[in-house]
Amino acid sequence: MVGVEFVQCSICVSLWMPCATWEKFVAHRIGLSSAVAGIAATLSLLAFLNHRAARRAERENPPIGRFIEINGVRLHYIERGAGEPLILLHGNGSMVEDFVSSGLIDQAAESYRVIAVDRPGYGHSTRPEDRKWTAEEQANLIGAALEALKVQRALVFGHSWGTLVAVTLALQHPHNVKGLILASGYFYPTPRGDVVVASVPAWPLVGAIVRQTLAPLASRLLWPRLVREIFDPAPVPAKFASFPKEMAIRPTQLRASAAETAAMIPTAMATSKCYEKLRRLPVSIIAGTDDKIVDTTTQSARLHEDIEGSALHLLPGVGHMVHQTSTENVLQAIHQLAAKANSSEKASATP
Repeated sequence: MVGVEFVQCSICVSLWMPCATWEKFVAHRIGLSSAVAGIAATLSLLAFLNHRAARRAERENPPIGRFIEINGVRLHYIERGAGEPLILLHGNGSMVEDFVSSGLIDQAAESYRVIAVDRPGYGHSTRPEDRKWTAEEQANLIGAALEALKVQRALVFGHSWGTLVAVTLALQHPHNVKGLILASGYFYPTPRGDVVVASVPAWPLVGAIVRQTLAPLASRLLWPRLVREIFDPAPVPAKFASFPKEMAIRPTQLRASAAETAAMIPTAMATSKCYEKLRRLPVSIIAGTDDKIVDTTTQSARLHEDIEGSALHLLPGVGHMVHQTSTENVLQAIHQLAAKANSSEKASATP
């Protein structure tokens, strides 16, 4: 029937359309169909290659820690050392290997029971699509994981987007948090033109196509520039070369990263209303004065003013990756906060 209808339509069109024009019209339609088919074939090929690259990256970078099943999520974490617990929460687009390559885990493990977590969708942790992975959802998940691991009264270190999860964890599970170390955080909503473009892989339909096809390729091409920007003005340390780039540009992780980029401003807006509730909790804020990703003055310095009693550590000539560039300074801030938290608990326990 389709063929008959096409012939009938062709006859009708030919009654008012000259032959030459009709031939151009048909040629245009054929050319357009060929172009669409070519684009579809190219995208399919890119999706196939990206899928293979992601599986290869996972084989070449197997889990280096343990797994725990919490609320339908297979959470990957590293645990090292002994002593009072120290939880490490990475930033957007990262994973536990960031803390490993920085040396922070090994150095901190000399004094603490260090637990570094792959947040949902990053590294080897799963990210079920049956819920929105807000800071609150992630904080509840990590809080449940800490209880399962029998962790109480932990120091919590958060970097970048991880600071929002760390703050929310302290607000929702105060019995599990002894103190906060917040590094290079985004705490207050500000205009960010880069958010729209960076969040495309998380969009419905279009985002699914982009993250499976073009986004991994673009990320691979832009990787050197991105790395320079997050470290600028400090040079990229040689130790960062061990960070598994191919794991970071898998479609699944790009989706998680894009979703958190899209949620960054509204999350900061909601969380900023609760900072005064942290005034009785030992809080240490650390940031590079030359951070090109997050403005230190309008974020970390402002948070220090809003949280009475907090400590502020500003590192001159340091960019966004303070734990990589100034590992010793970060560790010193952790030690100082631990001492303050222990002193506060002893004072509270004294009749």
